Amino acid sequence: MKAQSEELEIFVAVVDCGSISAAADQLGLTPSAISRSLARLERKFATTLLNRTTRRMELTEEGRFVLSQTRDILRRMETLEEGLALRRQRPAGRLRINAATPFMLHAILPHIDAFRADYPYVQLELNTDELNIDLLQQRTDIAIRIGPLSDSTLHARPLGRSRLAIMASPGYVQLHGTPRCPEDLLNHSLLGFTEPQSLNLWPLRQADGALLAIAPSVSASSGETLRQLALAGQGIACLSAFMTEADLQAGRLVRVLPELTEAQYQPIQAVYYRNAELALRIRCFLDFIQARLQGAFEGD
Repeated sequence: MKAQSEELEIFVAVVDCGSISAAADQLGLTPSAISRSLARLERKFATTLLNRTTRRMELTEEGRFVLSQTRDILRRMETLEEGLALRRQRPAGRLRINAATPFMLHAILPHIDAFRADYPYVQLELNTDELNIDLLQQRTDIAIRIGPLSDSTLHARPLGRSRLAIMASPGYVQLHGTPRCPEDLLNHSLLGFTEPQSLNLWPLRQADGALLAIAPSVSASSGETLRQLALAGQGIACLSAFMTEADLQAGRLVRVLPELTEAQYQPIQAVYYRNAELALRIRCFLDFIQARLQGAFEGD
């Protein structure tokens, strides 16, 4: 059996107070409860800590050693409890966040300066992956997921949604012409995703009523790669507003077939494991980023 902190505290109190009865008064316990606790502690350590008579009480050599170690242990426990209480009041510690590269670049990084100003004791670790990761395996506190969730073991916080749009650079349109209907896209260079294939289902209705499934001329695993290809005039892409809003406003990209594009949105959610009370640093970031992203990328 291992010694418990309460037993150690009682042992120190008896030594400091000079008697079992005085320690009982200080701790609000009965003298018999104090005696039983000391006896349990001595059994666990398999040694006598105090030589007790009716008139006096004296530490054994082993008792003096245990006392010095116990005082240090209790000080460390007090420091630990104070540190945890402080963290509950003031967010602190390492916060590991994972997101796809384009979302990290265009939706999270612009707000990092403000977050660090508000929470200077939180140490951020920002990681990117194009595919969904295992949070436990990658030691991740929060992952940002775009699209429907499939893992029911995770807790999720909705952060907003982002509208999809079909776009190209002005130079590409000038060189290759402006498509007038979905079927015209068959004569153009189309930029699509390697996976999942659902991202190559564009929000355009064909004559038969089905959404347009494209066969990409160039494929990439990252939306940021497709964005750069579109900016370079390499073709037409269907991308989310969170990564292209600034490009559209600056005229670096223009919408293609906007009047025929259906309003289709990608849900944005923060996912995390929660087995007990959510750490304050995690809760603060969720509240912070939700307030800034809610409604930000919904478009017209």
